[in-house]
Amino acid sequence: MSEDWKNQLYYGDNLKVMRDYISDESVDLIYLDPPFNSKASYNILYKEANGASSEAQIRAFEDTWHWGIEAEEEYHELVTEGPKKLSDLIQSMRMFLGQNDMMAYLTMMAIRLVEMYRILKRTGSIYLHCDPTASHYLKLVMDAVFDTINFRNEIIWCYKRWPSKQDNFQKMHDIILRYSKSKNATWNQLYEAFTEQTQKRIKGGMKIEHIVGESGKILIRATNEKSPGVAMCDYWNIPMIAGQAKERMGYPTQKPEALLERIITASSNEKDIVFDPFCGCGTAITVAEQMGRKWVGIDITHLAITLIKHRLEDNFKSDLAFYKVIGEPTDLHGAEALAEQDKYQFEWWAIGLVDARPANNKKKGADSGIDGYINFFDDNTSKAKTVIISVKGGHVTVSQIRDLKGVLERENAPIGIFITLKNPTRPMLEEAVSAGFYIPEHYQDKHYPKIQIITIEELLNGRQIKYPRMAPATFRKAEKKLKRRSEQTELGFE
Repeated sequence: MSEDWKNQLYYGDNLKVMRDYISDESVDLIYLDPPFNSKASYNILYKEANGASSEAQIRAFEDTWHWGIEAEEEYHELVTEGPKKLSDLIQSMRMFLGQNDMMAYLTMMAIRLVEMYRILKRTGSIYLHCDPTASHYLKLVMDAVFDTINFRNEIIWCYKRWPSKQDNFQKMHDIILRYSKSKNATWNQLYEAFTEQTQKRIKGGMKIEHIVGESGKILIRATNEKSPGVAMCDYWNIPMIAGQAKERMGYPTQKPEALLERIITASSNEKDIVFDPFCGCGTAITVAEQMGRKWVGIDITHLAITLIKHRLEDNFKSDLAFYKVIGEPTDLHGAEALAEQDKYQFEWWAIGLVDARPANNKKKGADSGIDGYINFFDDNTSKAKTVIISVKGGHVTVSQIRDLKGVLERENAPIGIFITLKNPTRPMLEEAVSAGFYIPEHYQDKHYPKIQIITIEELLNGRQIKYPRMAPATFRKAEKKLKRRSEQTELGFE
């Protein structure tokens, strides 16, 4: 343990991160909202202008739920090394479901839930957020991992949204499975207001008790103590995030902060550790920070990590040193390793270095010449201008600069940024200079190179790209938060 421990945000596979970094029985509360095994519910951060899911991001998940060598290896490990109950269950599930996408999903979840059981304290709780496509299977898996005696609640989160005509009843709820590791789980009773009818039956401001009579009928008896309300039930009516809400980050499956506030309040105390292995846009860790909890978050894409960093910076501007990112490249060698391992993750990470948003029109096997973009305003119109970002992790030539110039012309964009892992050649630099400068109409005293070449090493050393920064509009700004937190103390992580 270390006195200078900070909250931790990991890039990587949460199974590996849990095994490599998180100690036994060190986490107080786990909340996970994994991407569901359905085509409409991938862990997508951004959408196309027409509302369709971004192909560039689906690439990060489209192979996750298909049965392949990774699923087969995880299945073999569960059967041969997993808990006996889980081993028997997972074999039975494969016999029933067959070797398909749902089985791959359940195998992925099962092996990770085993690790979550390991890292959860004896007083800890876990909340698994799921939808009806897999909730019945996941409850069996949770029973096998955490034991049926530790099942606490099936919480129904109800919400309303714009209805659509279909052949079924409207889907207006999610399911959250709550388990504890033991009977001694941390629990802070929550209350909700009495109904208007009940309030009329008791004296104002008086506490009431619910007593079951001999007939089984619930009786209400007033006492002379103040009442906090009625104990909260497992049916939660919490609105979804409104389209123009300050907390909305442009993330389709983003959960409301009120939902996480309720979970964190009920099952943790100040300075406890909240863990989210599928961070998404970071709602759980943002709320944990605001409520004075420590936190650890993991996500498998640099898209999510970049968005979370922006959200934390916007929320807590007065305290930017309260967490660290682990798994991102911090030097040239690390960047080269990432580019070799996964060129798409390398592109997304590099785009994050310049606070750009990933391009939504990238598809497998295609290259539009645009890897990312930055929207900005430099006049009094409502239409944003665009900085085009192109990222290269391999060999670079002058023809790529000429291609970028063509993209700017095609897209009517004023500035193009060429980010390269390798050092540019002299002809590349000369070609970039020949593009000239962009001079904003209303800021004639300012000029910006139309084509800018910048290396990864330069970005890591603090160099910035040049464009009008009067009103950048790349990311949706998160609401600034007033934190209710005490000074952090050391945490039992390795």
